[in-house]
Amino acid sequence: MSKKIRVAVVGYGNIGKFSVDAVNSSPDMELAGVVRRSVSEQTPPELTGVPVVDSIDKLDSVDVALLCSPTRNVPDQGMAILAKGINTVDSYDIHEGIVDLRRQFGEVAKANGSVAIVSAGWDPGTDSMVRSMFEFMAPKGLTYTNFGPGMSMGHSTAVKAKNGIKDALSVTVPVGTGIHRRMVYVELEEGADFAAVEKDIKTDSYFIKDQTVVTQVDDVNQVIDMGHGVLMERKGVSGGTHNQLLTFAMKINNPALTAQVMVASARATFKQQPGAYTMIEVPIIDYIYGDKEELIAKLV
Repeated sequence: MSKKIRVAVVGYGNIGKFSVDAVNSSPDMELAGVVRRSVSEQTPPELTGVPVVDSIDKLDSVDVALLCSPTRNVPDQGMAILAKGINTVDSYDIHEGIVDLRRQFGEVAKANGSVAIVSAGWDPGTDSMVRSMFEFMAPKGLTYTNFGPGMSMGHSTAVKAKNGIKDALSVTVPVGTGIHRRMVYVELEEGADFAAVEKDIKTDSYFIKDQTVVTQVDDVNQVIDMGHGVLMERKGVSGGTHNQLLTFAMKINNPALTAQVMVASARATFKQQPGAYTMIEVPIIDYIYGDKEELIAKLV
């Protein structure tokens, strides 16, 4: 076997933990180490023997970094790591910011001989690939993406970062035709004002476009569930033929699937020219481990 890809996991929340598992399960990869904000905390048992550092510069021979930190930290982290000539994969999930992030990362990556795959998760990510397939299968029509019910990691993390919040969970509930309700459960710090917290959440860019219900609870751990899902539907036209009905559905563990997609994308970075890419720009076969011709024979 050729030299294994050395992967650094940056951030050790839900996605980071599942990313370590996915890297260790990949025959062509090895874990270079985990980067955490603070190494003063007790090292989790599952990281025994794994380098745990507070800077990627303290790890040896990193080929690619999985950015498992909150979405709003990704731009600065990614720019710095790409500038070191290290490939990056992130799960940036602010849809309206993806084009700008791709452009910014692309400029740095091309200047430093590195590759970034941005927004590599399941939505945006693999769902984007399915939507793209629907688009050329029935060029005229409408696609509705209905999420949940389930935990949104990006929305939950955004709430946790707010003042007065001890812990939080954001659950996405599909209303239908691509419309969603956000059910947010918050555990407050002592002395925090619920009305102020509620207003702060509802005016956040993550929530402002959806109906959002904020509920105070005593213990978020009593309501948390990492399950999620999607039902994607397109009714469209192929050529001049109407009533083409396309459906894609899945029920998944949210962070586990996100981590697996990021690891597959890490593999794909080494098959691209320097620059930044979204998942729909990368050949599907580049994500999969194995000999190209054998994969074609198996999958086509």
